[in-house]
Amino acid sequence: MLAYSGGAQSTAGIQWLADHHRADVITLTLDLGQPADLNEIREQALSSGAIRAHVVDARDEFVRDAVLPSLKAGALSDGRYPMSTALTRPIIARQLVQIASLEKTKMIAHGCAGRDAVRLTRALKTLGLHYSAIAFADEPGFTAPVDQGADRVDANLWGRTVGRRGDDGSSPPPDASFTLTKRLEDTPNQPALVDILFERGAPSGHSGVTMTFPELIESLSTIAGEHGVGRLDRIKVRADGTRTRALYEAPAAVVLHLAHGELWRYVSSESQQRFDMAVSAAYVEAIDRGEWFDPLRGGIDAYVDATSQQMTGTIRVRLFKGAARVVGRQTHV
Repeated sequence: MLAYSGGAQSTAGIQWLADHHRADVITLTLDLGQPADLNEIREQALSSGAIRAHVVDARDEFVRDAVLPSLKAGALSDGRYPMSTALTRPIIARQLVQIASLEKTKMIAHGCAGRDAVRLTRALKTLGLHYSAIAFADEPGFTAPVDQGADRVDANLWGRTVGRRGDDGSSPPPDASFTLTKRLEDTPNQPALVDILFERGAPSGHSGVTMTFPELIESLSTIAGEHGVGRLDRIKVRADGTRTRALYEAPAAVVLHLAHGELWRYVSSESQQRFDMAVSAAYVEAIDRGEWFDPLRGGIDAYVDATSQQMTGTIRVRLFKGAARVVGRQTHV
């Protein structure tokens, strides 16, 4: 069973697994809200040697079981960056194990490398102890296809992450790297005001309209993106001193985390806020280390759900020229 994105690396993995493990390969592709033709990806998997290719719509599962709990816990990497890519890994792992069980496969494989491989492999091992988990991109003998593109993009309903190869962050990021947000020069000259409604910590609509969570994400992404809100730029320094750059584009995530955090500060005590900083940091670490299905993360969810009972209210956010700012607060208790 192979997690298949349709990219060059996972496509190369089909033949590599067949050759090195004498395996018949069955692929699984999840619809997580990425802009891709999934039927085309399925046909590509079959033409590349897969004996069967599954495509599963996991958008509702993703936002319900991964995005929403992380939002309620205030899980932002380094206190700022939405973890849109990392949050897909537990959903991918769970679906892989479920389909592998139906197909009666013996091995589960994926093409993630480095830290991302650790996240997915650990989740797979937690859920499917009797399966062999293969991160083939890190295995001896696998040669990754040469990719001449400058950007490495991972996209889903919660946002986009753009890895910039060979970019040390010394220059402004190119506008071509962004697709969800407008350049500041092209944004409206009048601000937009959105009133985001929360019910017991969960966002339930905006501007007087009740929405499902996926509908709310799509609506806010459009509105905030129109005003250039949601672009984040991150530089990391490696052990050898080299710098890597990642761009985040997550209009809805930026607005919802801002509004949720403001409502939490509005209704909770200072001592609770101090404790919750540690809770949010622990949640980020659980996501980052692939410990989504460990007992600690479940315990944090129970605490967050209990303390969220007081979080029913409306937060007004002003969107203008790339900035999101809270301008009003109201509780409904």
